Amino acid sequence: MGFSVYSQLICNAAIVLLYWRSFYAISGMKKLSTCLVFALFVFVNFPKAQAPLPKLPVWRSEMESLYAKDWLVTPVATKAGVFASQDGKDIVLYNGLAKRIFRLGPNVACTDYKNMVNGQQLLRSVKPEAQITINGTTYDIGGLHGQKENAYLLPGWVDSLTASDSDFLYKSFTISTITPYINWQPTVWAANTKQATGVMLSFLYRSNTPALKGLDVTVHYELYDGMPLIIKSLSIQNNSGHGFTINRVVNEVLGLVEEESAVVGTPAEMKKQHGIYVETNYAFNNAMRYDISDQTTHWNTDSSYTSQVNYNYQTPCLLEVYPDKVTAVELVAGETYKSVRTCELLMDSYNRERRGLAIRKMYRTIAPWTTENPIFMHLVSRNDQQVKDAIDQCAVTGYEALILSFGSHCDMEDTSATNIKRWQVLTAYAHTKGIKIGGYSLFSSRRIDDANDVIDPVTGKPDAAAFFGNAPCLGSKWGLAYIAKLKYFIGTTGFDLFENDGPYPGDVCASTTHPGHKGLGDSQWKQMELQKGLYRWCNEHGVYVNAPDWYFLDGTNKIALGYREVNFSLPRDRQMILNRQNIYDGLWEKTPSMSWGFVPLTKYQGGGSEAILEPLSEHLKDYQQLMVQYYGAGVQACYRGPRLYDTDTTKKTVISVVRWYKKYRDILNADIIHLRRADGRDWDGIMHIAPSQKIKGLVLLFNPLKEKITRNIQLPLYYTGLTNIARVREKEGVEKTYTIDRANDITLQFTIAPESYTWFTVE
Repeated sequence: MGFSVYSQLICNAAIVLLYWRSFYAISGMKKLSTCLVFALFVFVNFPKAQAPLPKLPVWRSEMESLYAKDWLVTPVATKAGVFASQDGKDIVLYNGLAKRIFRLGPNVACTDYKNMVNGQQLLRSVKPEAQITINGTTYDIGGLHGQKENAYLLPGWVDSLTASDSDFLYKSFTISTITPYINWQPTVWAANTKQATGVMLSFLYRSNTPALKGLDVTVHYELYDGMPLIIKSLSIQNNSGHGFTINRVVNEVLGLVEEESAVVGTPAEMKKQHGIYVETNYAFNNAMRYDISDQTTHWNTDSSYTSQVNYNYQTPCLLEVYPDKVTAVELVAGETYKSVRTCELLMDSYNRERRGLAIRKMYRTIAPWTTENPIFMHLVSRNDQQVKDAIDQCAVTGYEALILSFGSHCDMEDTSATNIKRWQVLTAYAHTKGIKIGGYSLFSSRRIDDANDVIDPVTGKPDAAAFFGNAPCLGSKWGLAYIAKLKYFIGTTGFDLFENDGPYPGDVCASTTHPGHKGLGDSQWKQMELQKGLYRWCNEHGVYVNAPDWYFLDGTNKIALGYREVNFSLPRDRQMILNRQNIYDGLWEKTPSMSWGFVPLTKYQGGGSEAILEPLSEHLKDYQQLMVQYYGAGVQACYRGPRLYDTDTTKKTVISVVRWYKKYRDILNADIIHLRRADGRDWDGIMHIAPSQKIKGLVLLFNPLKEKITRNIQLPLYYTGLTNIARVREKEGVEKTYTIDRANDITLQFTIAPESYTWFTVE
């Protein structure tokens, strides 16, 4: 709901009466005093040139109660909403799990940020709502001044705080439902096909500084249903007749309670606040983990916090979010700059599993395309007939997609009529068999030429500081043509999948002649926008994307699990244990569908007959167990080679495993609980949990030893949602009933043959 700005002084009284009367009728409020409070809220928040406020429900004291259930186990009924405070001075964002309060005058400032699960107050001091540096000068967006004690913030202090005329000042707010950031078009199996819901609160700010006339800054807060999650972003609209240079945009500034105190110690040495997890859609570096890929989260010191324990004021208690290598982005007249999107997920525990489950639920909710998980083969082809043969094998065995792997004869950069026609024919053939098809393209870690590669700002030479040793600039003439060719190829051939190896890894470029960026200061930002734009385009056109870097929040579906490629030249028995370690380690923060594994069917980076699976029929036991390890974890592996089977027996084995996976697909794509990491010394295993499904858990256990084992283990069932009785079956055998103890565990006994596995369902 949006509101234009009018001169309100003459009609304030009439508007107040209108709101009073309509709100009384709509809300069913019985007490006249409550209506008067709301009328006061409307009246006091009508500055001379400010929009009228929408009708808001009034915050009730009983809403201060902490959430009594577990949002990771039981769905949350309370929906995200925006409320007016009882005294009419504040706006409250609330969804039952998180609460964030904003004082509206004399400028907007966040004065309360509370986890409604464990009651933790995260905020200790008022800060600006954002900060921007334009044409070399830094300005606060919103915020209040004058807080004397910065170790904590009392509500009674807020009335005495003041605004600064040099800051961007609040003008109006709007409330709307959350709209999808990406218009995702699902085309393959997905565990969740619904876009997230919630409410968005947006504050509009303008500056009284003449040089900034025409700039509208809007700060957005998206509060999601069913999660203690806010996504914050900022937009700058240039309504002036000239351009501005944006040197930095800090889209979140929070004076947070410190995690620990130390008399001496540096920010790097001291713990950061664990009650909030921060992630943005500006991450890269090939680590296959967000925390290492993050480029925007800065835990800084706060010199205004003079009562902190640290004598040198080095406590990392000021959270600021911004990409630090973006220093000069031109905002021309009529255009809008959009900041990174900052996900703020409130945490209620130090437990690694619980924190991981919360992060995984965040991805399932705000990036549902990450739950797509087609069964695909990685084909190494030399001619078209091999592609058709592989398509036929996929169709027979129950596979759903085929990706032309690196080293194949598919060149997606060749947009000649002959090549396009070839792949149109092969795509049509795949579709007649019910198989999706796609290809591979390498961007980074390759050299084009001096004119198009990234220019090192220190030496002025191409490739001197490239992350992968060599790299083209995505904003170069070649880079822009590369994106255009990929879109044309995918669009005209009808390809359904795209594997982009070496996505843009963050290389800056000092070139001043590349058409896609002006210079060093905007090179990273512009290249990121180009790369993310390609992935969003794919997502919105129903194209599934594998990309080994952290572009999930901008539309990619899957990233590498995290493995060392030369390990696939090791003996198969070692590969199996290493693969299970990779699965165990790679699924703490990622869901199973967000990762791919790797199973080379032919020789890969060395190794003899003890390392490879071909001929498949001669190594069928190992082939089957490798499939079970990955399918049983819900992780799709890249089965890379010329075929999926070589004999009828091999074909039946592949069909059997795929059918098993599809039968239990829902639970196998659910999140995992880590039971025991593979070490080759004893059993290892994982358990999928899904409290909303009929099958609440699926346990997968392995015996790496050369002898039969029998073990009794405590199986943790808390996150299955079961509380009294658990019904357990081993491999669809006879059901056994277990009583769940006070720790939410059952004692499970199992026996596994040498170098084998077993599995159980829990209902």
